[in-house]
Amino acid sequence: MLPDLTQYLWIAWLVLALIFVIVELLTLEFTFLMLAAGTLVGGLGTNLLSAPWWLQVAAAAAVSALLLFTIRPLLLRALRRSSAHIPTNVDALAGIGARVLVPFVDGAGSVKLDNGETWTARLTDPTADVAVGSRLIVHAVRGATVEVVAAGPKENTHG
Repeated sequence: MLPDLTQYLWIAWLVLALIFVIVELLTLEFTFLMLAAGTLVGGLGTNLLSAPWWLQVAAAAAVSALLLFTIRPLLLRALRRSSAHIPTNVDALAGIGARVLVPFVDGAGSVKLDNGETWTARLTDPTADVAVGSRLIVHAVRGATVEVVAAGPKENTHG
C-alpha cells in the first residue's frame, strides 16, 4: 500500500514557485514571475483550502494564464516606458563641443573635446577655415576620428 503523498503537495507548490522565481531572475521578462504567482495563489491557495490535486493544478494554470495575459503586458509597457535610450561612450560624443588644438591641414587636425579627451578630427567641410582655439561641434565618430563642423557664431564667442 502506497502512502498518500497529496498531504505534502504544498511543499511541491512552494518548490515550484521558488524555481519559477529563480528562472525569472535569469530571464527578466515577467513570464516566470507570473507563473510563480499563479503557482502560489492558485496552487498553494487551493491546497490550503483542502481542494483535490487536480483542482489545484487547474487553479494554478488559470491564475497563471490570467496574470500572463493581463498583468505582464502592463508591467512590460511600464518597464519599457521608463527605460529611455541614453547614449553612452562613443555614442554620447555626437553634439559635444570641441576646440581646435592643431591647425587643420587638408581637413584633418586635432581637437580637444569638452569632456577633456583629445581626438584626431576631420572637418565635414574641408574648405572651412578654422584656427587654433576655434570652437567646433562633433558631428559623428568614425573609428578613432571625430567628424567636426564649425560651431555657429554664438558658440564661438563662449570660452
